[in-house]
Amino acid sequence: MTLGTRRPARQATQRKRQAPKAAPENSAAPDDLVTIERLSHDGRGVARDASGKTIFVDGALAHEQVRIRRHRQRGRFDEAHVVEIERASRDRVTPECQHIEVCGGCTLQHLAIDAQRRFKQQVLSEHLAREGVNAPESDIIAAAPYGYRRRARLGVKVDSKGAVRFGFRRANSERLFDISECPVLEPELNALLEPLKRQLEQLAAPRLVGHVELLHSATTTLRVHQLKAHADDQARWQRFAEDQQISLEFSARQGSATLSNNAASARLMHYPLQAGEQQLDIGFKPGDFIQVNGQVNQALVSRVLALLNESDCTRVLDLFAGVGNFSLPLAANGFQVRAIEGSDTMVQRLLDNASASGLAISAEAQDLNHAPSTADIDAVVLDPPRDGAQAVASALALEGPRWIAYVSCNPATLSRDARILQEGGYRLTQLSLVDMFPHTAHLESLSLFVRH
Repeated sequence: MTLGTRRPARQATQRKRQAPKAAPENSAAPDDLVTIERLSHDGRGVARDASGKTIFVDGALAHEQVRIRRHRQRGRFDEAHVVEIERASRDRVTPECQHIEVCGGCTLQHLAIDAQRRFKQQVLSEHLAREGVNAPESDIIAAAPYGYRRRARLGVKVDSKGAVRFGFRRANSERLFDISECPVLEPELNALLEPLKRQLEQLAAPRLVGHVELLHSATTTLRVHQLKAHADDQARWQRFAEDQQISLEFSARQGSATLSNNAASARLMHYPLQAGEQQLDIGFKPGDFIQVNGQVNQALVSRVLALLNESDCTRVLDLFAGVGNFSLPLAANGFQVRAIEGSDTMVQRLLDNASASGLAISAEAQDLNHAPSTADIDAVVLDPPRDGAQAVASALALEGPRWIAYVSCNPATLSRDARILQEGGYRLTQLSLVDMFPHTAHLESLSLFVRH
């Protein structure tokens, strides 16, 4: 929950851990020394000044004593950043990324990973409690905290002096910073960052590149998004793809074209998914939605299968089904699956994936702002976007099946929908924090609701 615009974190010094920097003369006001009471839901430290006014502090951890500088004052609260750490938390660690001071992506790298997950469990619990939902203690579905991200979008900008800037956006800014590494990217993608920067500097018209996308599954694909096509640079990109042994897709606003260093890039990409005894290859196009963390996605799918295998259900309705991330493993485990997705393209992709795996799945496109029928259904699996599934939850509360497995990427809308289901006679019996994005305040979850 963002309570105000943040600015990039500043370098903080720790007494007794490293030599303190001299504080600027204007930072010595007595109320600049504060004790952090807790973390807000977006991962900032929360403190109060001598007058009792709330201060949100970038880069601070619970129970730390820090010297701060305020960079934004509002009516009900101020925003600040750490200048010096007087007393550090036991959970403070040194971030692995050299860009932590400017990048807005991984705002919790200074918090130990176990403490990050405990914090997210607490946030999830607080959201549910606020809605009056009776929830069990959550367990954790997680994997490696670094090298997990299999897709990235990086901006390209040429400054007034002709220098190419290539990287992510600065925190709460449209400005780019030059990136040389990103330890949360899968190693194959991280290794491409410096070669990509050199490639951009060698183009005849780098100003025509809007951004690039990297995506890794069984192979690596580079998507170059041009503001306007440029034939000579198109050939340069082709040679780059051949040298790096990656697939290439090239698009421009005035039409589009696909280049490839081999025939494989003209086909779907695939990511592997283990479904019990069967290994599935889930086909997708680079523009399709897939979970960015492959390891955690596998663990999440396995947990959903385990939950439903423990029930006596056979007929499952998969809502917001996408390319078949849950539908295909469910069908491979012997469930009768009916899948619904809002996009005709995704429905066709799901059916093609089912056919390629020899699986029988019924799939159709429907507007899921209106609840589908659940007649002759034993269980529902739903994985909605951040807005949640209020219409679906309201319909299920009236006449839903016994089991509902709800995968959420937003604890606020999950809690709202959970309250609706609870009022309709469901009980939240199992809850898991899904740490899909380590080092960020973003959290996902898996909830099992049972009607009694």
